[in-house]
Amino acid sequence: MSAHVQTIVPPKLRSGDTLRVVAPARSRAMIMEHDNTRWIDERFAAMGLALTFGEHVDEDDQFRSGTIEHRVADLHAAFADPDVAGILTVIGGFNSNELLPHLDFDLIAANPKVLCGYSDITALQNAILARTDLVTYSGPHWSSWGMRDHFEPTGDWFRATVMDDAPITVEPAQAWTDDLWFADQDARTPVPNEGWWALRPGQASGRIVGGNLGTLNLLQGTPYMPSLDGALLFLEDDFESDAAHVARCLTSLLQQRGAEGVTGLVVGRFQASSGVTREALDEIVARQPALRGKPVLAGVDFGHTSPFLTFPVGGEAELVVDASNTDATGLTITRH
Repeated sequence: MSAHVQTIVPPKLRSGDTLRVVAPARSRAMIMEHDNTRWIDERFAAMGLALTFGEHVDEDDQFRSGTIEHRVADLHAAFADPDVAGILTVIGGFNSNELLPHLDFDLIAANPKVLCGYSDITALQNAILARTDLVTYSGPHWSSWGMRDHFEPTGDWFRATVMDDAPITVEPAQAWTDDLWFADQDARTPVPNEGWWALRPGQASGRIVGGNLGTLNLLQGTPYMPSLDGALLFLEDDFESDAAHVARCLTSLLQQRGAEGVTGLVVGRFQASSGVTREALDEIVARQPALRGKPVLAGVDFGHTSPFLTFPVGGEAELVVDASNTDATGLTITRH
């Protein structure tokens, strides 16, 4: 991996820009089974951002996805088009890693742009980091903006990260939701946030690597795995990953070459149905030699609950964890 000073940060988005929506994983056709585009359109119009769509975003096969060829073509077209300032993914899924051997990384590096999505998009983001040093953004999909209520501060964090240069001091959200909001926008009950979990004390800084833990692990042993040396890991997983699954996935990741150089760990909030408790996560962390003496903060607002932070994969952050003084615990994104 190239040195941090060589990292490419794409130009910030600004009012008047055009974004391209692509479907590297699942299709827009699936999303439109519950049409929440009214709120999507209103929010992007309020930011002064125009939306265009890849030619194949509605292609829908037995995997609720398009062909590899067409998904690659839409992604390449978005990077190559000089009128496109940023790229949003429709949603996640299970097969973004199919695209990796077919991507033109020289084209991507020569046309640095904001690329934002999360979950399965983790495969694309970390592969792009490994092959080009381009910063991408783990944050809301195009479809995420259709959440009528309880959407903020997701939108605020997105705007701060991709439309502004100032360092971002992350604060816990007041409440969070964990529901199928897209199917029923009325039956929703926010949960008061108990705050962050200070699992291990210390201070750290480093280049952000991560996103969805299970998806990141798909890159192990491939040319698309970014270096963990000097990395401040940001990791999350969804409801399908119980404590045992999280434990072995984290163990596998931290057995990779360079993992001894990880500077710290920030863990996103787990969905309630995962059953991953603070006590379980504390034991999982205790079993990781690569994390000994390093700060670990959990319960942070990113992952598969809402609201969620937009953070730069390949950017830089500073972490301070003080279990005895919550006011001293802090997370700041310094380069995005």
